[in-house]
Amino acid sequence: MDLLRGALDGNDDQALEIAVGHALLRRISGEGAGPALRIYRPTRSVVAFSRRDSLLPGFDAALRAVRDAGFQPVVRPQGGRAVAYTPQSVVVDHASPDPDFPAGMNERFTTYGRLWADLLREHGVDARVGAVPGEYCPGAYSVNARGEVKLVGTAQRLVRQAWLFSAVAIFDDAGPLRSLLTEVYGHLGLDFDGDSVGSVRTEAPDLSLPELEAAITAAYAGQFRLTETALDDGLVESARTLADDHRR
Repeated sequence: MDLLRGALDGNDDQALEIAVGHALLRRISGEGAGPALRIYRPTRSVVAFSRRDSLLPGFDAALRAVRDAGFQPVVRPQGGRAVAYTPQSVVVDHASPDPDFPAGMNERFTTYGRLWADLLREHGVDARVGAVPGEYCPGAYSVNARGEVKLVGTAQRLVRQAWLFSAVAIFDDAGPLRSLLTEVYGHLGLDFDGDSVGSVRTEAPDLSLPELEAAITAAYAGQFRLTETALDDGLVESARTLADDHRR
């Protein structure tokens, strides 16, 4: 499986970063390409809304709150609800062909939720799979600490013959995320408890962000044969054609 590391050189447009995952999915679905794993740290703070969020009456007010806080608003291809993260986070996009489409969604949530919980437990985090009350983008397969705070959110998008499984791990900056998400969810009219926002740094203070990224890569390498590969020009150009669809 191709391993794609890092954010795009010289880029701070998170709509373009998100569009890379979208482009990977399209390449696999349309061209029969093989699986790929992309791991990167965003270069700018972002709030990623879902398509469902964009249809709510308070969406415009939520966009203003995001921009006022200095975050970039985007719309992601996956489902769920709004998520927020900063450069003190790690984003993982795993795209793969799937001849059994549309089966397997719950199995993927279970498998990769356990992968995340296991790797965090190896670093001393009391990590568990499951939602915590009032969490952002609530889901039964979130990864939490102590059953109290969310650390990793996961989401999927399925298309014919392929899927995209994405995860965002909050390493730090829980305070600003808690404040902004409280405002955003208020505008959207959705339930949210700011106390549910956690961070890996709080749970494992001796773990650094590069070490977390390395642990994620190692966890996937334990399940797949990874071949480090550069983002090719064709994929980036395809992402550029899709990026406008993710900007707000």
